[in-house]
Amino acid sequence: MGTEQFDAVDVIRTKRDGGVLAPEQIDWVVDAYTRGVVAEEQMSALAMAILLNGMTRAEVARWTAAMIATGERMSFAALSRPTADKHSTGGVGDKITLPLAPLVAAFDVAVPQLSGRGLGHTGGTLDKLESIPGWQAALSNDALMAQLDSVGAVICAAGSGLAPADRKLYALRDVTGTVEAIPLIASSIMSKKIAEGTGALVLDVKVGSGAFMKTVADARELARTMVDLGTDAGVRTVALLTDMSVPLGLTAGNALEVRESVEVLAGGGPADVVDLTVALAVEMLAAADRPVGADEVRAALSDGRAMDAWRAMIAAQGGDADATLPVAKETETVVAPSSGVLATLDAYGVGVAAWRLGAGRARKEDPVQAGAGVEWHARPGDAVVAGQPLLTLHTDTPERFDRALAALDGAWSVVPEGTPVETSPLILDRIA
Repeated sequence: MGTEQFDAVDVIRTKRDGGVLAPEQIDWVVDAYTRGVVAEEQMSALAMAILLNGMTRAEVARWTAAMIATGERMSFAALSRPTADKHSTGGVGDKITLPLAPLVAAFDVAVPQLSGRGLGHTGGTLDKLESIPGWQAALSNDALMAQLDSVGAVICAAGSGLAPADRKLYALRDVTGTVEAIPLIASSIMSKKIAEGTGALVLDVKVGSGAFMKTVADARELARTMVDLGTDAGVRTVALLTDMSVPLGLTAGNALEVRESVEVLAGGGPADVVDLTVALAVEMLAAADRPVGADEVRAALSDGRAMDAWRAMIAAQGGDADATLPVAKETETVVAPSSGVLATLDAYGVGVAAWRLGAGRARKEDPVQAGAGVEWHARPGDAVVAGQPLLTLHTDTPERFDRALAALDGAWSVVPEGTPVETSPLILDRIA
């Protein structure tokens, strides 16, 4: 310990008392924590001080750079086409990555989509794709590069070499009540994305009950912080704030969401999923200097170009795009108690129900059920008839139905016809 440059307690005190950490202190504390010199309880105290007192733009930028410096950096400079990536802060029914990556690849922009697994009520992209028979999440860097060159799109697990400090700090934040610290969320996401080496990045920052950010003000602060971090690091970064008070599409759950994504790639699918996929694709293509209008992007969904890229992407990772997707053994239906209009469908309630049915995990090591989840047959503003199915619950383990139904208690409501129903726009703001 005697050779260490700083003392962890001094760093904690500085932030506890509302001070600004020196660049050298930040470099040291992130590195020393990764090496095991700064103890878990000391980093817990520092994370809480950051949550309570915040960080300046310069502090967040330095913290992010220090996290990147703990690992390797990838480069896509050898590719013949520009790269663009998308990151969503997580929501319910958020299957957008699945149709988006092949759609953007159809316009000759490479999409290196390094994704994660679900935790809690938000689903994970890798869990969804693993419901496709044969599909593999893990790729070597060489295989990743080869697939980007040939297919143009990859959705895979991030290698353990990218920002290893983040993996350690993420687990710590999860158990110390510091997940919500905006500087730590922003640096966690952006350290991985900058280390990944993408040239352009579009952020989908979710707002509402089903998102981490419950208010537009918090979401805007997070988006601004991340856009600034990306810009400062030389990555063209733009953010859309999108509504997550209502779940996206008509399904939440792994195989259920893959099925819906394939419908979108076939030129169909729910309007909100299509609209958000197209809006994010337009942003990604513009940020990669390949601007394409929304109408042409939509055309690539209806004429089969995006579907061709999807099939190639799934096949390249061992998946069978034609295989039958898993279906849960048991279902339970919730019906409309009266005729009228569906007024509310709360994203958080639906997400917790899908999780309790087996679609998500409480701990990183928990298994997930491929077929579990929730399907809804109407969206807020739609007319419903007494007795019609509103929600279908899917699981292999029927003893889970009671707790899932409890999560949906109060999460939806039907009002008499003619009652005004408030619906939020899908895209709330754009931050560049």
